[in-house]
Amino acid sequence: YGCGKPDCKVGCDCDRFMEVWNNVFTQFEGDGKGGYTELSQKNIDTGMGLERLAVVMQDVDSVFDIDTMKAIRDRVCELSGKKYEVDAMDDVSIRLITDHIRSSTFMISDGIMPSNEGRGYVLRRIIRRAARHGRMLGIDGIFMAELAKTVINESKDGYPELEEKKDFILKVLAQEEEKFAKTILIQGLA
Repeated sequence: YGCGKPDCKVGCDCDRFMEVWNNVFTQFEGDGKGGYTELSQKNIDTGMGLERLAVVMQDVDSVFDIDTMKAIRDRVCELSGKKYEVDAMDDVSIRLITDHIRSSTFMISDGIMPSNEGRGYVLRRIIRRAARHGRMLGIDGIFMAELAKTVINESKDGYPELEEKKDFILKVLAQEEEKFAKTILIQGLA
């Protein structure tokens, strides 16, 4: 990787350097208007995620190439009949679905339900966004619950609650995707 320029260094726009870990020193609360109030409880956030470390340890190019994510990504490709790294627009949808089905599966496992408020609204939006991208890839019908099976299989050793709640997770995903399918049919968007 890298641009080959003699002055290439950290901060260069090329891909020579990858941030694996960062430190964030939180000491102020912003009011959104440029004003800051000092926090009574300051903290340090060390931003090294498991996936970032896996990218380094598995010597791959991105989080979508690490073992657990690759299995989900490959299942998206299988369902859509698309190949990864052939078409840039398809790759966006493949990665988005891979990320969103993983997030949705874990959120539902944690007891979050699709709704129109708060965390439930975030869940509803990511399920529906993934479903829309599935249609853009040519996936017909309800597919999110099928993908969740791969998420559960890949993560159940570290997160046994996924296997324990599997039926519930699949039911919630299927119901929300069916609601979305009806909504887009009614609106004539399909």
